[in-house]
Amino acid sequence: MDNTDTVLLLRECDAGTKMAVSSIDEVLYKVVDPRVQALLEKSKHDHSEIGNQLHSLLIKHDSEEKEPNPMAKGMSWIKTNWKMGMEESDATVADLITDGCNMGVKSLCRYENQYKAADQKSKAICKQLVKIEETLATELRPYL
Repeated sequence: MDNTDTVLLLRECDAGTKMAVSSIDEVLYKVVDPRVQALLEKSKHDHSEIGNQLHSLLIKHDSEEKEPNPMAKGMSWIKTNWKMGMEESDATVADLITDGCNMGVKSLCRYENQYKAADQKSKAICKQLVKIEETLATELRPYL
């Protein structure tokens, strides 16, 4: 039953959800507009829910969770703090999160293509994450 591509795709999606939640947490307390705050809180909740599903599936496959790449996480932290230091505004938050969403979509699509033999459930979760990222980026556009 174990499928290497399935486990690898699940692990990459897991790392992505953790990166998204961490990125949102970095900026959420600086948001002023309640509409932007609501969008970010909903996205954080959605990522957390999918993260819980991913954890259950990884346990079923006798696999461990995957943490985000430390270099990517560190670069994200530096970029966030630099941009917010230059201009602390909802527009800056929207810009940072939109960039993160775009990078997330790119990575998820790359992993989905790379792990073609993954099962349909894993591919569906990956597509669901892509949709969440695309939706958040679209909803943040008016605030850029």
